[in-house]
Amino acid sequence: MPTRTPSQQIAFRYRAVDSATGVTRDTAKRLANHLGVDETQAIHYALHELAVRVLPQYEADDGALTAAQVKQIKKRVPQGSKRSVKSSLLDLETA
Repeated sequence: MPTRTPSQQIAFRYRAVDSATGVTRDTAKRLANHLGVDETQAIHYALHELAVRVLPQYEADDGALTAAQVKQIKKRVPQGSKRSVKSSLLDLETA
């Protein structure tokens, strides 16, 4: 296991009451127990879940397509005929 330096750790303080911005130590212990992990792993799990929900899960692209890229796409996709998708869930003629 790698040695940890003080700069690799943060102070973590539990809240006095559960709220939208934090939890009590009792809640963290209950959650860890429910998940079958220790409190540290429960915190890591919670941070991972938040990261997946909040942070982009892909690298940013290079922006808009170039004219050459659009031309390549148009060459590969049939042009000139409009296509649409209709839902067959509702039969509007008998409604």
